[in-house]
Amino acid sequence: MTEPSVALREARDQLLRLRASYDEAAASFDWPDVGDTFNFAHDWFDTWARGNDRPALVLVEEDGSRAAYTFGQMVTRSDQVAAALIAQGVGRGDSVVVMLGNQVELWETMLAVIKVGAVVMPTTTAVGPAELVDRMARGRAKAVVCNATDAPKFEEVPGDYVRFAVGGAHGWLDHAMAYDRPAQQLPHPGNATTDRMMLYFTSGTTSRPKLVEHTHRSYPVGHLSTMYWLGLRPGDVHLNISSPGWAKHAWSNFFAPWLAEATVFLYNYTRFDPAALLDQLQREHVATFCAPPTVWRMLINADLAQRPESLREAIGAGEPLNPEVISQVERRWGLTIRDGYGQTETTASVANSPGQPVKAGSMGRPMPGVPVVLVEPTTGEEVDGVGEGEICLDLAQHPLTLMTGYQDDEVRNSQAMAGGFYHTGDVASRDEQGYITYIGRTDDVFKASDYKVSPFELESVLIEHPAVAEAAIVPAPDDVRLAVPKAYVVLVDGHEPTEETAMSILAYARDHLPPYLRIRRIEFAELPKTISGKIRRVELRHREEQEAGHRIPTEFRDDNLRGGTA
Repeated sequence: MTEPSVALREARDQLLRLRASYDEAAASFDWPDVGDTFNFAHDWFDTWARGNDRPALVLVEEDGSRAAYTFGQMVTRSDQVAAALIAQGVGRGDSVVVMLGNQVELWETMLAVIKVGAVVMPTTTAVGPAELVDRMARGRAKAVVCNATDAPKFEEVPGDYVRFAVGGAHGWLDHAMAYDRPAQQLPHPGNATTDRMMLYFTSGTTSRPKLVEHTHRSYPVGHLSTMYWLGLRPGDVHLNISSPGWAKHAWSNFFAPWLAEATVFLYNYTRFDPAALLDQLQREHVATFCAPPTVWRMLINADLAQRPESLREAIGAGEPLNPEVISQVERRWGLTIRDGYGQTETTASVANSPGQPVKAGSMGRPMPGVPVVLVEPTTGEEVDGVGEGEICLDLAQHPLTLMTGYQDDEVRNSQAMAGGFYHTGDVASRDEQGYITYIGRTDDVFKASDYKVSPFELESVLIEHPAVAEAAIVPAPDDVRLAVPKAYVVLVDGHEPTEETAMSILAYARDHLPPYLRIRRIEFAELPKTISGKIRRVELRHREEQEAGHRIPTEFRDDNLRGGTA
């Protein structure tokens, strides 16, 4: 083992020992010194994976077909792909667009790009040619690896870049040719630990996507915090539901499980089937399961059935998890879903770690080694103890898990790092025990009748109604109150978007919310989302502003419920 791998292993093992002892871990954990030339593939993965016959990756398709790859096979395959990249002129510091689904080529290519010392640019297959033109130019891509079905999208993307297609495509190199190369260990590229390793485009909920830069330290080492949150142990089988191309996929399907020497399991489906997913959890002996709130809601709206025997950890991620979802899973499975928080710009920052009491609605406490603080938005001063403020990282404590910055965007960098803090743009409250509860994005929180309204708080109440599958709260202009809370609602299958349904939901909200937070309008509609699945409330706000002063025919109001009084 190399010195960096020994240091990383010691730090990892410390977190494994303290997995249920949050206070001790938070007080004693220090980030490992991995030296000046750390490379995740060479200095960590290969040191224990080479020749290892345990399963590293298991892929099950909708038709039941199954493919499994050992750690040793992943070392060999990534060596071969890395050699193919080098043969085409891809070298240290070059950006490589990796635009693949949940297939073995995704994992081996990510390992290979890191082995070369090049830069991984994960890209969702949902993007179109116009977005690719922007990404290729801003990321200064040297090469692309994609499926043959996506190759035509690049016909409109100019540039002299290397093209690899899985499955072969006209004018493209066949990715499979890499397997014809001899299986031999590649030399370390000599990259600096602080060199960039990942370039991620944010999902752009409110503006043009930002290009986030991470190093060979901030993501591979930083995801020890994610491993700790997920509760992963060596030998676990881990299932995380998220789409390739987005940061959470790398968090929980690449770095965190392979830091823990756990098996990554993926179940590919075209249409979500709760029964089929639960069957796979049982068949594959999944120990740790992470899913976004949408999936958890669909599971509880179907039939959770019996808890899968091997399942030890249930985790929610992607967006804040509503308390009702947590309580339903707890009643049925005896497991508490542990929420967590982070961004593309960071690794896991705040979370409910294993073995700790979970407070309904809270994201938990700062992860060991992550200097999370709350900052008062108007004054820029740090909030002491109990209080409310923007979630930030204290730059004076040199947060290892933080990006180096937004590439080629000094304006946004200055805004994000202003006043000695990294600003997440998310507002939260903190209680006496240090638990942090999400309130909303700084641009989503609004005032109604001079009361501050957290969309998340109201949405959490709405989805407790049996007819509500999803909801988004935005301010609707009002002559008397300036703004009132309005709900855009997606219904559970079997419920109709009628006045009776609307009145039932509004009545439920009235009975379960204080008067000053009353939801006064409702409209049934599909929610606009980014391609990563996050709700674009900004679009709904703009719609309300444009409709100001006009009665929307498809809108129901609580004055109808209350006999016409305002």
